[in-house]
Amino acid sequence: MNAPAALPERAAAVLAALRAELDPAVLVAGPVDPRHLRDWNVPAEPGCAPVALVRARTVEDVAAVMRICDAHRHPVVPQAGLTGLTGGATPMADCVVLSLERMAAIEALDVDGSTITVQAGATLQAVQEAADAAGFLFPLDIGARGSCRVGGNASTNAGGNRVLRFGMMRDLILGVEVVLPDGTVVSALNTMLKNNAGYDVKQLFIGSEGTLGVITRLVLRLYPKPRSVSTALVALPDYDAVLRLLRIARERLGPTLAAFEAMWPDFYAFANAQLPAAPPLAQDGSLHVLLETMGTDPARDDALFEDTIAAALEDGCASDAVIAQSEAQRRSIWAIRDASSELKRAFSPHVDYDVSLPIGRIGAFVPECVARLRAAWPEVGIVNFGHVADSNLHVSVQTREGVFSKYDCDRILYGCVAEWQGSVSAEHGIGLLKKAYLGHSRSEAEIALMKRLKAALDPNGILNPGKVF
Repeated sequence: MNAPAALPERAAAVLAALRAELDPAVLVAGPVDPRHLRDWNVPAEPGCAPVALVRARTVEDVAAVMRICDAHRHPVVPQAGLTGLTGGATPMADCVVLSLERMAAIEALDVDGSTITVQAGATLQAVQEAADAAGFLFPLDIGARGSCRVGGNASTNAGGNRVLRFGMMRDLILGVEVVLPDGTVVSALNTMLKNNAGYDVKQLFIGSEGTLGVITRLVLRLYPKPRSVSTALVALPDYDAVLRLLRIARERLGPTLAAFEAMWPDFYAFANAQLPAAPPLAQDGSLHVLLETMGTDPARDDALFEDTIAAALEDGCASDAVIAQSEAQRRSIWAIRDASSELKRAFSPHVDYDVSLPIGRIGAFVPECVARLRAAWPEVGIVNFGHVADSNLHVSVQTREGVFSKYDCDRILYGCVAEWQGSVSAEHGIGLLKKAYLGHSRSEAEIALMKRLKAALDPNGILNPGKVF
């Protein structure tokens, strides 16, 4: 990077070059809309003033921005839907902000190949709706579906509630078009499930949080639209029973098992306090699991699901259960799990943690982590919930600066994660918030390899600098 004294001159040169090459309707110079100064959780530093905002409409716009900024060694921060939770899209001072929001087209849907080709700025909901209209399912689903963009979903390797059945975003992508930091456009828009012709270059960019290239188009996998959905809420005495239920569900339900959402008593009590209806199962200190299947034979699938719940009750791992008998009842069960969206309103100030642990260790991790936090602050509020069957646990901790800060929470909780050989980020990425703890989950050799890849693809260090490591 140039010395601070040279920065205004360099910024002026970058801005002049952008003006010369881009349509004026694409370029916003000077003060930008404040919404581009943060992601969902992490604001930019006070006084942060990007040089410009480019609202790209074509891959050529993106390539021009990267080529110009690379020539001037000037930082670029790519943005999509701004729903990230770790600061991956938060701008830095004097950068060029590159927004993909306008590149939102659904370009093609191949019925025979079960694929959909879209621009990176398409919202997840738009992709879901396009698939649904053609009789398909695009299975990725997260709460921000209406505003998050699939390019951002790819850059962070988004997860959500259906990973158990369909995998992470990485598993749903067949091909990408990406612009490298020097402006080179790499078109790897593969549409085939099998393609082992050399390196699978798309994997370099999926989950790299916009540090290696800017994804501009994607080829996504589609699945048959389910003809049956069965949902239940099950009460269990302890985590060993949760593991037993998971084994029974996997053995009996096989690939139809789509969701396995565990809620500890602290979260179940919080969630039901936010809802107008009485809880479908008692708040008696039990753990609760939401199970859901997606199948193709309604009569067979419903019967098999009911038999599986009955087997869990007979086994003794389940102490009580309720099976949704209508779509309204299904929504009411999901409303309990989805009450996590109320944490920001009703559990603040708080810090959210998205971690993963080996499935068999989660039961021991939760009480140990709670004990360590309460040893430091006896009054701390804590709720635990997660997808569990894919190793993902979410922990929310109430804090008060000056009494128990985010730094204290991070040190204790991530220390626990490291001891339990887990990951400090299950599905939200590293961004800015977790940089200091990357070494808790990745070896020195792994981090060194990441830096070598970054140096190879972005030798001038201009693309999303300061993120991940």
